[in-house]
Amino acid sequence: MLLAIDVGNTNSVIALFDGDQPAAQWRSSTSTSRTADEYAVWLSQLMTMAGYKLSDINQCIISTVVPQSLFHWRNLSRRYFNCDPFVIRHDNIPGVEVRISKPSEAGADRLVNAVGAFIAHGGPLIVVDSGTATNFDIVGADGGFEGGVIAPGINLSMQALHEAAARLPRIAIEKPDNIIGTDTVGAMQTGVYWGYISLIEGLIGLIKAEYGAPMKVVATGGIASLFEGETTAIDIFDHELTIRGLFEISKRLKKGAA
Repeated sequence: MLLAIDVGNTNSVIALFDGDQPAAQWRSSTSTSRTADEYAVWLSQLMTMAGYKLSDINQCIISTVVPQSLFHWRNLSRRYFNCDPFVIRHDNIPGVEVRISKPSEAGADRLVNAVGAFIAHGGPLIVVDSGTATNFDIVGADGGFEGGVIAPGINLSMQALHEAAARLPRIAIEKPDNIIGTDTVGAMQTGVYWGYISLIEGLIGLIKAEYGAPMKVVATGGIASLFEGETTAIDIFDHELTIRGLFEISKRLKKGAA
C-alpha cells in the first residue's frame, strides 16, 4: 500500500491508498519536533481504526514545504515501512516541465497541485490554493507549471491585523450579514471575508487578462470551502487535488521504473 504525505505550513494531510483507491485520509497539525516514533504511534492507531496496520505500507511519497519536518517523516518510512520515501522536488516529477526563471523555487505543494489539477480538469488552469498563503498557480495546456502569484492567506492576514492593532480583537472567519459593519467585529468580518473574495476575484481577472487564453479556475486548500458558492470567479472546488497529484506522481514513477 502507498502512504501519501502532504506537509503544509499549518496542516499535514496523510492518505492511504489500497491499489488505485484511497482507503483512508487523515489531517494533523504540522510539527517540526514530532519524531518518527511519535508519528508511528499516532498513525498506527488511526490505521487500526480503519482496519489496516503499519506493515501494510510498502511505498511512501512525500511533499513538504517545511524542510525541518522531512527528517522525521523520512525516518518513519525507513524505520516502519522498510522503504525510502520519494520526496517531491522541482526536478524529479515525471511529465511536468517547470517554466519559471528559478525552477528550484517552485514549492513542492504547488507542483503537486499542478499535477492533480491537470489530471482531473485539463489545462490551462489557475489553481487557487487557500492555506497559510494563497497561491494562484498557472498550469499550461500541456500540464507544465508556468508560475503564479503568492498572497497572504486569510488567517495570516487576520492574525496580523489583530497583532498590529491593539484594539482589534481576534475574530472567527464567517460571512457577515451586511457589508457595512455597525460594530468592530462586523466591520472586520466584512474586511476579512469579502476583502479576501475580492482579492481572489481581482487577481483571477488580472491573470486571465495577461494570459490571453481561456482558463478554468480550480480552488483547493483548507480555507477554500468557506467561499464555495460565494463567487463565480471559481469554476471548480476540488478538495482532493493535492492527494490526487501525489498518487498520480507515484503511478508515473512506477511506469518509469517498469
